[in-house]
Amino acid sequence: MESLGQVLKQMKGPSFLKRSQAIFDELLSDPIVKELREEHPELDEAKLRTNLPRLYQYVNDRRNCGNCPGLEKCPNDFQGHYSKLETAALNGQLELVERKAPCSLQVAKQNEDQIRKRIRSFYVDERALQEGYNEVEIMGKDRHRAPAVNQVFRYIREVKEHGLTPRGLYLFGSFGTGKTFLMSYMLHELAIAGYTGVIVYMPEFMEDLKSMIQDSQKLKDTVEVMKNCDLLIFDDLGAENLSPWVRDHVLGAILNFRMNRKPTFYTSNYDFGGLEKHLSFTSKDGEEMHKGQRLMDRISPFVDIVHLHGENQRRSRA
Repeated sequence: MESLGQVLKQMKGPSFLKRSQAIFDELLSDPIVKELREEHPELDEAKLRTNLPRLYQYVNDRRNCGNCPGLEKCPNDFQGHYSKLETAALNGQLELVERKAPCSLQVAKQNEDQIRKRIRSFYVDERALQEGYNEVEIMGKDRHRAPAVNQVFRYIREVKEHGLTPRGLYLFGSFGTGKTFLMSYMLHELAIAGYTGVIVYMPEFMEDLKSMIQDSQKLKDTVEVMKNCDLLIFDDLGAENLSPWVRDHVLGAILNFRMNRKPTFYTSNYDFGGLEKHLSFTSKDGEEMHKGQRLMDRISPFVDIVHLHGENQRRSRA
């Protein structure tokens, strides 16, 4: 079918009336228009004729959608949308009204874009947030992970049914067992439910904080995002090099704000005992047990412990 622009150009010539009648007759016999008239028997031929450009666009869009080449290659004038015709009474007269409606592919893309907007990632591979969200695959990779996976699934289900509580999860286990993957899965599932989330890879975040000392506004904005998001995940806690300032004035301030307000989640290779020792030691001041204990008081009472057993999935992929 010719484009609407090509037809309009031809209509400017001397054969305008003849060409217009031919197009109109062709449209009236089109199954798409017949279906439209069945839905709106109040539309007579005179009304359809006065709305020939709209009718033409409507049929053209419907044909394109019937042979959809995918959203990226959508041939309609307004990508991802099609013309929809409805009748309405305007000033006492029946009128044919056109509006652009999003197709199912466009709606799905918009929904996915909204989900992604609810999630922010600091230094975490974006693929962990966008790939592999398949519960069967998660459960089937390693049967030893099943108890921990079930606990995470249960948490997701309870939040969807009853809403957020200030209680999060502390997921610990050996290298490569899928801790980051599970937390990313949880974040994605709850973003679908409308919650905002941030996941932070702690070793690189701690390194970046050194430069933020010179940019107080960036530091303030970053900390505010972590304080106020619905779900905050500190990934690989215990693998970072701590300074007293970061531990006491950045990490401590974030946790102090969130406790009793919003849930915080952690992945770590340490159990609580090992984490407390890590948080008690800084390269500058050495061991300060009371400061490590102070930070643990902002972590341990507000999480359920999830011990993730299993094989090293990174090694199995190598």
